Amino acid sequence: MSRHERDARSGADRTSLYDDITNKIIAELEARRVPWVQPWGTAAAKAPLAMPANAATGRQYSGINVLILWGAVIEHGFPVQSWLTFRQALSLGGHVRKGEHGTTVVYADRFIPDEEKRRAQETGEEAQAIPFLKRFTVFNVAQCEDLPGDLDIAPPAPEPGLIEPRVEALIKATGIDVRIGGDRAFYMPTADFVQAQVPPPQAYFETINWHRTALHELGHATGHASRLGRDLSGSFGSKKYAFEELVALS
Repeated sequence: MSRHERDARSGADRTSLYDDITNKIIAELEARRVPWVQPWGTAAAKAPLAMPANAATGRQYSGINVLILWGAVIEHGFPVQSWLTFRQALSLGGHVRKGEHGTTVVYADRFIPDEEKRRAQETGEEAQAIPFLKRFTVFNVAQCEDLPGDLDIAPPAPEPGLIEPRVEALIKATGIDVRIGGDRAFYMPTADFVQAQVPPPQAYFETINWHRTALHELGHATGHASRLGRDLSGSFGSKKYAFEELVALS
């Protein structure tokens, strides 16, 4: 690849990444949360006001990454400003919880290709460094499990009395791994364990809606291959997906 082609590709990658970040920020500014979209709220700004930092190295993020990570903390209600890559979580003895989605940040630097070094040496000219912008994914430590004690963050326990005892007994009797925490409700049939996750009861505007949401996800879990064996492969908007939603609503 010629230097011109390399510069063009690098410039295109940077432009694409700039567009992605700009669009994300605009979308966050335009986002509106209304009760009929989701019956729970997000605990925005739980984390102390501080600079986002990498939990493994202690290094603070800079530039546009600060805005990106602050936005993620507010959007998801994370309790800390500490972040890890997937591999860093593993290296610390922990792991990212299944079903969690990371946040894209960027790294900018310059480097001198070997070809350019040889050209500069042959011509006696100064070698020209090429700027590059690389994207990578990080996870808040609240999205991880089994981290060292000083980093591990347990999700808040439901406040006493918010869950109807009969519903709690029903969930336990099913043997399904229902996790309480986060700001999303979902069921994941493809994990190595059967998982349904719902936000904590105290996050809901009306507690009855926690029960509706939890039992809805539990309904999806009955379709797992180890239970009723329904077809759960339908993507959003497909007939299979619509059928499964009707089953979980019934």
